[in-house]
Amino acid sequence: MGIPRLAEIEQRLYSRRVRSIPGAVLRAWETVGMGRSIRRRDRVGITVGSRGIENIAAVTRSVADLVKQAGGKPFIIPAMGSHGGATAAGQTALLKSLGVTPASVGAPIRASMAAVKVGETSHGAAVYASQEALKADGLIVMNRIKQHTDFVGEYESGLVKMLAVGLGKRRGAMVMHSRSCVSLREDIPEAARILLKRLRVVGGLAIFENGRHQTADIVGLRQEEILPRERALLRRARRTAARIPFREVDLLIVDWIGKDISGVGFDTHVIARRMIWGEQEFRGPRIGVVAALDVTPGSRGNALGVGLADLVTERLVRKIDWSAVKTNVLHTGFLNRAKVPIALRNDRELVRAAMTALGDPDRRRVRVVRITDTLSLGRMWVSEGLLPEARRHPRVRAVGRPTEMKFDRSGNLK
Repeated sequence: MGIPRLAEIEQRLYSRRVRSIPGAVLRAWETVGMGRSIRRRDRVGITVGSRGIENIAAVTRSVADLVKQAGGKPFIIPAMGSHGGATAAGQTALLKSLGVTPASVGAPIRASMAAVKVGETSHGAAVYASQEALKADGLIVMNRIKQHTDFVGEYESGLVKMLAVGLGKRRGAMVMHSRSCVSLREDIPEAARILLKRLRVVGGLAIFENGRHQTADIVGLRQEEILPRERALLRRARRTAARIPFREVDLLIVDWIGKDISGVGFDTHVIARRMIWGEQEFRGPRIGVVAALDVTPGSRGNALGVGLADLVTERLVRKIDWSAVKTNVLHTGFLNRAKVPIALRNDRELVRAAMTALGDPDRRRVRVVRITDTLSLGRMWVSEGLLPEARRHPRVRAVGRPTEMKFDRSGNLK
């Protein structure tokens, strides 16, 4: 059976980049006059989520420093719904894996799963708020703006979701997923409106990343601007998002999945799969077989999203923390995403199994793409069957010749 040869290519992506994190945070802070809303000795909470946002520790540190300069006392609120095993210790550990510790950001972490019901949406969904957020004299809502992995709506992944789901802790996350994607689209904006009235939000910081997962921009928002302006910010994020530059792919090999890459391990827009019953799939490349090789250390065993793959390795399965996965998937209700695909002994066996599933195609014609993860699309490897298309693509440059896949003694790709 012929294992296809791969050649390295580079893709030109949206490349704007912030040169100074403290400088970018200061500009966003001053643009909306955030410091004027902070009084001396105010306890100001700063939300930090569970995603692997580039420079998140540096951004958080810069915000904490500005709170201190304004006379306030900053502290960090883990705003991640049920992630981290839905425990205070687990959420603190998750922040540490992202580089966010009291020492690194210059502020204590107040990790508590206590949440209080503060209202209901028009559909009867209970709205919960973190007890720590309710006790704070001020709150700075901070998150990356990007497309959501589950649904398409006016608000997806950003400050609005951070309020409704992140600060809702375990109870809030469960309620906001109770009607599948319908509640995500309809209840989250309503819940955010209620929370913006109940919490003392002094402002928001919207983080953008470029196609290489680098900080591209930081936008400051006044409390009253969060809902009206986030829609336009989401449209901007959609326009600049990185994608696989081919319409048809027989086999996609993904080296790493993980919670620090995307909420469901993969960016679902990249693989064009979300696997939620009753919801249409995202537009994107038609991919025959998706294969995942490993789960990131930063995921701490939470391999939610493994079910989006068709083939995985046994080493990935061995690393799964089923307690974390069950907690996460049962709160979302999207059970398909936790199903374990066929697991192969090593990478070599996985590639061979994929070729068998594809009908043993000619290795010179099969269309294979290998990526590090769905956040890293500036460099990838493609088979000979895709090279002609790659060379014609205006954003793609071939930088290497086709070579045999190299496996180590354990049968894993180098």
